[in-house]
Amino acid sequence: MIRRAALALALVAAPAQAGGLYVEAGALLDVESGELREGQCVLTDGERIARVEPCGATPDGAERVDWSTFTVLPGLIDLHTHLADAGQSADLAAPIKTSPAATALIGAHNARVTLAAGFTTVRDVGTYRGLTDVALRNAIEAGHVPGPRMFVAGGYLTHPGGGGELNGVVPNEDLPADMRLGVLSGEVQAAEKATRLLDGGVDFLKLMATGAVLAIGTEPGQPELTEAEMRAAIAVAAQRGTYATAHAHGAAGIKAAIRTGARSIEHASLIDEEGLLMAREAGVWLVMDVYNGDYIDQIGTAEGWPEEYLRKNRETTQEQRNRFRRAVELGVPLAFGSDAGVFPHGLNARQFSYMVANGMTPLQAVRSATVEAAKVLGKDGELGTLRAGAFADLIAVRGNPLDNVRVLESVEGVIKGGVEIP
Repeated sequence: MIRRAALALALVAAPAQAGGLYVEAGALLDVESGELREGQCVLTDGERIARVEPCGATPDGAERVDWSTFTVLPGLIDLHTHLADAGQSADLAAPIKTSPAATALIGAHNARVTLAAGFTTVRDVGTYRGLTDVALRNAIEAGHVPGPRMFVAGGYLTHPGGGGELNGVVPNEDLPADMRLGVLSGEVQAAEKATRLLDGGVDFLKLMATGAVLAIGTEPGQPELTEAEMRAAIAVAAQRGTYATAHAHGAAGIKAAIRTGARSIEHASLIDEEGLLMAREAGVWLVMDVYNGDYIDQIGTAEGWPEEYLRKNRETTQEQRNRFRRAVELGVPLAFGSDAGVFPHGLNARQFSYMVANGMTPLQAVRSATVEAAKVLGKDGELGTLRAGAFADLIAVRGNPLDNVRVLESVEGVIKGGVEIP
């Protein structure tokens, strides 16, 4: 058993075969055009796609992958996950009880489960144990553990006692230093803390523009970081060739984040009409987690999560879905982000049916987790598409997701970077 497990891990981490893979699709979904094409094969070269063509004889040196009974589409992208985290529970103290090493090991498990669910790329948008996500990303890139391609924030840029703090456990000043890497007051500290996180290896910054649902003592509708603080952090990010996303539920905080140059808005639960139009005009993506409100209400109630959490969730869940529907109507840029970690990792695809139920077509929902998400990451044409030169990230499902988007909840095969995942 040990030998087989080691072999499986080696296969995950190994480079692609010298001749690549020749993946025969029953039907191939071109997410860019929306066309479903039969009789197509994808040839990989290393971690990239060499060509997409009508199937023929297997090219010399290539290994044929028989997905002829499946629909094949690009690997999915989730822009809002928390892999390197202890997970949500009724125990407020769980993050501090979980050491950085234990958090990283939990993250390794979460990464494997997420990859198996068809999400070959994720954006990890914060962890209480600062920079643990950097370590996890690096371990995946080195081939030490299987997992999706990760883009990480490292921690939360937040006010003392704000939505990015672990409130209500011990006096915040007594929290470990790694849990307060991004705590700031004022423009100078905003720039300093942003620099520290970027020096620590993060890919982008996470700004807490408003309070949070799952944090004690903060209200989702209330602004937290000031415009000046957000501008200071974003200026540092821009100097380093990257960007910031903003956690923002309330309308005022959302509009402040848009004005300061945030690339995307997380949650956007209480966005108003003006904010929607501002986002559309500025080309700012909304990443709206329209599934997990039901999970919080059902499981959180059953498990005895803090009543403050449940109350704030009730106040935002349907409002968020109403505003999501309006965003679809207005043509506001929308990208897929589930908030996995609030609910168990691997269930990310449950959100697709909620997006469709709230105004999207199945193709729009799929595009939000492929081509649109890739644009947010600055990887347009490299991720979320099946074309020559893109990363060879492919998944196989039974049935047509354009007829029933829920088929994405049961992924039958995964290829990441030209390597078939056992």
